[in-house]
Amino acid sequence: MLPLVLAVLLGGCVAPPPAAPSVAGSEDVGSQSILAYYQSLLRMTPAQIARERQVLAALPPTANTQVRIAMVLGHPRGQPDLARALTLLEGVLKSNDPGAVGLHPLARLLADNYGERQKLEGQLEKQGQQLKDSQRKAVELQEKIDGLADIERTLPQRPRATRPAGSVR
Repeated sequence: MLPLVLAVLLGGCVAPPPAAPSVAGSEDVGSQSILAYYQSLLRMTPAQIARERQVLAALPPTANTQVRIAMVLGHPRGQPDLARALTLLEGVLKSNDPGAVGLHPLARLLADNYGERQKLEGQLEKQGQQLKDSQRKAVELQEKIDGLADIERTLPQRPRATRPAGSVR
């Protein structure tokens, strides 16, 4: 959902984002540059995202940098750390710094998206555990059925009851 929203928002951009893979050094505070940055992340490989994470970590902790780090931390092709990304975004949302205030709508959007992803990942993990438990129980039940079938095979055959000659049905 977030990529679609960001793509729609970027539809009005006149200038294309820089061609260089790393744009972490640019400190434009506007939302347009951050959205262009997000677009550039979509074109990066996992190795480039890891390098970008290191570059951003070395920059001063401005609101702009924090939002960019949160984008990198929330990127699915990197090593996602949604909890840390949410912490950074909450810091931006709590800040009254003029640079941070301009980023509040984007930070709120990202925080909502990452929170929802965390919730869905938790549900997925829970369902995965339930599936494993169900599979384990199915195996146990099959073993019990097989054991009962083995017992049944080892039981002696009961003689068939014969009807007395004089009985009429």
